[in-house]
Amino acid sequence: MLDLKLQHKMLHEEIENAISTVLHDAQFIMGPNVKQFESEAAKYLGVKHAISCNSGTDALHLALRACGIKEGDEVITTPFSFAATAEAICYVGATPVFVDIDPITYNITAEIIQNAITNKTRAILPVHIFGQVAEMNSICNLAQQNNLLIIEDCAQSFGASINQQQTGSFGDAGCFSFFPSKNLGCYGDGGLFTTNSDELAEQFTLLKNHGSKIRNLHEIVGWNSRLDELQAAILRIKLKHINTFNQQRIAVANRYTEMLDPLPLQTPKRITDQSHVFHQYTLLSKVRDAVDKQLSHQNIGHAIYYPMPLSKQKAFSGISRATDLTNTNLICNQCISLPMYPEMTELQIETVVNIIKQAHVD
Repeated sequence: MLDLKLQHKMLHEEIENAISTVLHDAQFIMGPNVKQFESEAAKYLGVKHAISCNSGTDALHLALRACGIKEGDEVITTPFSFAATAEAICYVGATPVFVDIDPITYNITAEIIQNAITNKTRAILPVHIFGQVAEMNSICNLAQQNNLLIIEDCAQSFGASINQQQTGSFGDAGCFSFFPSKNLGCYGDGGLFTTNSDELAEQFTLLKNHGSKIRNLHEIVGWNSRLDELQAAILRIKLKHINTFNQQRIAVANRYTEMLDPLPLQTPKRITDQSHVFHQYTLLSKVRDAVDKQLSHQNIGHAIYYPMPLSKQKAFSGISRATDLTNTNLICNQCISLPMYPEMTELQIETVVNIIKQAHVD
């Protein structure tokens, strides 16, 4: 699916020097790189506060807690996402309410969300799936009309925007993952919480650090969820290159789309005024299983995200509810994600496309 060694080869001197400095200074927890990365990320994303944590899952969980989401509340979200999206809702005792997705963008929309709102609904949790931005302007308007909070799941969308406004800056909170495969990935786990609210920033900071602002004084029961200094040092270097990496991903995606256009399948769509940063290049094919088989036979990395919607997962049985999911079920049966990383060559792209063409001919 991706080759992480290529990016490290390009950045290895900078990264290894940064790691060496951290090791020499021996300040591994809550050191200067963490603070500097938070400041640099906040500036890049256009938010007042960017607070690092241990993972994208923790960012979601603690964001929901900071927002006061609790048992008996409902949070509207997508069934077409990684389990962490719904897990975080369950962690705080709330009920995930799964709504259908748009057949073109694979994201939830304001129109679909509106029909699922009840007197128990407290928040909307949109996911910018595969790096495609959800229609945040309409969703924000709907949330405001119904006095609902918005927590954005930006795990796959670092650098994506609408009219130059970055994901993670539209809602009350944004949650990012720095898992190694992400557009901006570290060399382990890492996450980020973003907000323009001083109150939410203070609450999240307490929650991620044992409920403490001052050493040995604990205001609330909290968690241990800190980004370590080594990961922050790596992320600071990679953040400087994120626009280049994303532009390279877009170039790979454009080439895929151009070459796949004659085939009877649905390629990812680019929406006017929105950037799509292609964390994944996911297409729909009625012969998905044949494509899967051919790619596997040729040892070409690929994946099916997601073969089973969260609404059908055993883990969420009895603790969630769902509306009609016609589009979701169709997409889960036809979607397949192709190799996608900034350093892909023309020959690699052509090889993948030729295999897909052969699967459709057969």
